[in-house]
Amino acid sequence: MAVSRRTVLTTAAAVTAVQVPAAPDARAAAAMPAPAEVRRTLESAAQYAVEKVRAVAPQVTGFPVGTKFEKWVYSQNGDWVGGFWPGTLWMAHLYSGDTALRTAALDWARRLAPRQYDTTTHDLGFLFGPSWVTAWRLTGDPYWRAGALQAADTLIRRFNPRGRFLRAWGRPDEAANAGRVIIDTMMNLDLLAFASRESGDGRYLDIAVQHATTTQRHFPRPDGSTPHVFDFDPDTGAPVGPGTVQGYSPTSCWSRGQAWGIYGFTTMHRRTGDPAFLGTARRLADFAVRALGSDHVPVWDYRAPQQPYDVKDASAGAVMACGLWDLAAVTGEGAYRDVALRLLTALSRTCLTRASARADAVVARCTRNRPAEDGVEISLPYADYYLLEGLLRVLRPRDADRALDLSSR
Repeated sequence: MAVSRRTVLTTAAAVTAVQVPAAPDARAAAAMPAPAEVRRTLESAAQYAVEKVRAVAPQVTGFPVGTKFEKWVYSQNGDWVGGFWPGTLWMAHLYSGDTALRTAALDWARRLAPRQYDTTTHDLGFLFGPSWVTAWRLTGDPYWRAGALQAADTLIRRFNPRGRFLRAWGRPDEAANAGRVIIDTMMNLDLLAFASRESGDGRYLDIAVQHATTTQRHFPRPDGSTPHVFDFDPDTGAPVGPGTVQGYSPTSCWSRGQAWGIYGFTTMHRRTGDPAFLGTARRLADFAVRALGSDHVPVWDYRAPQQPYDVKDASAGAVMACGLWDLAAVTGEGAYRDVALRLLTALSRTCLTRASARADAVVARCTRNRPAEDGVEISLPYADYYLLEGLLRVLRPRDADRALDLSSR
């Protein structure tokens, strides 16, 4: 695999964990407390979330994948979302200090052990980041580090060196979808950055950088919007064109995908220092901020015909809030921080399950796959996880850093 001098230097900086201090104004933006009224709203939401997770956890019999009639539906192997339940338990533990939640987080993470060898999915970052990487950071037990490194080894088997991308779906040797890339994969790249830091082997981060560069070249449109899918010829690496599965159309902008992009490109900037990744994160963020309605809960697709009055996706809002809060810390721009707070406030006031005694989840008003009529106006495990992550970032920033490693390297 050919590696450019710039990539080698960037990777070396990451592997040796050279600290790159944030600009003073960026540190100040991250440390600035939320207004008192907003803080009270977020603290109330965090307390509700912890109480809900604590009450539901003993009855959970599998990895939550979504709700039906407000009760969790489970997958026994975790599907692609298995990391979010132990991750939610970790976030609730960090907020509350409840050791029972810590024990549950470790127990559920162990159940994902067989997935570290799973060659059928690109979502190994989603599976092992909130669960095993967080467990390693919080416990120091090398068992969790070893499993996360193995998951990274499995993930890089999906790399196509001709197109310089990680294929999204199917096994590495399957012809179907061999050239398919989706915006979601940006969120799986931090597992590779973790592997390079921990192992000293730069090939993981190099692959992450190449994939992010390919995504950056082909996904963002001039206005900063993105499609869900972009296809390539898997044999030559030549671009074919945009598409969609969960968005309205190849020319629309699926809101959760846009949020994955904001968060993912900001993280890649922090791991590499590459200003191009930061510029892409800002373009995507600026589009999404402009597209938000006055209620600050994203519609499922920013360009669906009925927007801004269409079905909502609170999970997109939770992911976007985390990405914008991170972007504010990196850039020092208070406008991103302000929108992140408005998103978290809106979710806390209008999207929690407080009105239902039977609800298993914390967050309502989510949409999984609108075109397939699959999971419309339900709860989703990643909405709960990213809401708690966002609340922890604002209310307990040191604990968030312990779990997530919010440094720039």
